[in-house]
Amino acid sequence: MNPELIEKITQSIVEKLEKQSSSEQSSSTDDSQSSVTFWAHTSNANKKMVNSPLVEVVEDNSIKELIKFPNIHETNSTSLPRSEMTIQQEEDIESKQRVAGIKNPVNQEELDTLIQKTPARIGIGRAGLRPRTETWLKFRYDHAAAVDAVYGNVNDDLLKRLNLFKVNTQVTDKEVYIRRPDYGRKLSDEAKKCIQEKCTKSPTVQIIVSDGLSSKAIEENVEDVYLSLQQSLKSADLDVGVPFYIEKGRVAVMDDIGELLMPKVVVLLIGERPGLISAESLSAYLCYEPRKGMIEAERMVVSNIHKGGIPPVEAGAYLGTLVQKILKYEASGVSLVQKEQ
Repeated sequence: MNPELIEKITQSIVEKLEKQSSSEQSSSTDDSQSSVTFWAHTSNANKKMVNSPLVEVVEDNSIKELIKFPNIHETNSTSLPRSEMTIQQEEDIESKQRVAGIKNPVNQEELDTLIQKTPARIGIGRAGLRPRTETWLKFRYDHAAAVDAVYGNVNDDLLKRLNLFKVNTQVTDKEVYIRRPDYGRKLSDEAKKCIQEKCTKSPTVQIIVSDGLSSKAIEENVEDVYLSLQQSLKSADLDVGVPFYIEKGRVAVMDDIGELLMPKVVVLLIGERPGLISAESLSAYLCYEPRKGMIEAERMVVSNIHKGGIPPVEAGAYLGTLVQKILKYEASGVSLVQKEQ
């Protein structure tokens, strides 16, 4: 490589860093704070010092040229670029600075009120015939988060922490899971054998967990919901079976569980289909004595469990109360509503 070209590029970078840092800091950092050193191979000029808060260049015939960068942890945090901010900080700022994309709306106050009341994409404005660039990028970001939630896997450390053993449905991979929902409703032969060996028969309540269509929902919410639900059932002195985790399961897989273990109530905590508002929403399905061929009207669901919806801890406590009601009336879904009336 051309030595002169290397020197020109190095000098250009130094000058840009100097200009950037001079507008952010008025005082230079101590030379002793430098922790990373790059050796410039082509120095043959007289000694020259260039001081700035971010970089020092030393050129001398007697020594090799050094470019010293300070330890980033020792510099003032206010000088860090925005890319160093955490995702959570960016989300907090975004929520506080959310404004309408429509210029000169007919009723600005009413539009602001609507925007504050919903996370939906309203009042986003447009640039010609297309969405504004910022709106479009946010849409793509949320879409990517939804895809990651569907194709992601639940961390095994979480399952170990909750003492949940893992079984599988008849699904072989995610593509099959998406194309063939019926495979996700049936346990594999190995899963049935494992459940029969490890679980107790005929418990009052059987708790199961499944990633469903959002592994992110499980990782973010299931621990708080699960522990709160367990505490609520324990307070009600209800017999709880051995809980476990079903990978790539669908809601109706609880019917297979009902056939195998014969519980009074099955509680299924499962990841919801992700949307463009939230990719980490959890649902809890409950059913009284589920069996094969049971219609969907006999199930009941508590959905939208996440930090922006129903708080996970509160949801777990409420589910415990709901289980007691199901046991009292010996019904769930539409039948429970009719018996209550």
